[in-house]
Amino acid sequence: MKELSELDFPETVRYTEDHEWAAVDGDTVRIGVSDYAQDQLGDIVYVEMPEVGDMFEKGDEFGTLESVKAVSELYLPMGGEVVAVNDALLETPESINQEPYGSWIIEIRPTDPAEYEELMNAEDYVDMLRG
Repeated sequence: MKELSELDFPETVRYTEDHEWAAVDGDTVRIGVSDYAQDQLGDIVYVEMPEVGDMFEKGDEFGTLESVKAVSELYLPMGGEVVAVNDALLETPESINQEPYGSWIIEIRPTDPAEYEELMNAEDYVDMLRG
């Protein structure tokens, strides 16, 4: 596992305490897992994702990541409707390890866009990780 200083925490996304990231893209939000999360999990071998059209509340479990070490649940940083899933991850789940911020998992249309502002910025997320 890497030191925090070796990991990437872009300012262009927001973060959750559960290590998901969210990035606004027009009227939708893409969601993935942070560099810290993929580093802790190790080699990701499988991604379980919801179906397009599924509705979730903020904090709901929406899928899982399976690595050689463990299975980790994924939690929605904002409530909304799933409008896209990254099907490429079914064939190449390891791309999350290689590019955690380029390898989004799902895209939602949020029910309350203001929930985005409640998420942590990069500085606050890193502070949380340092404990």
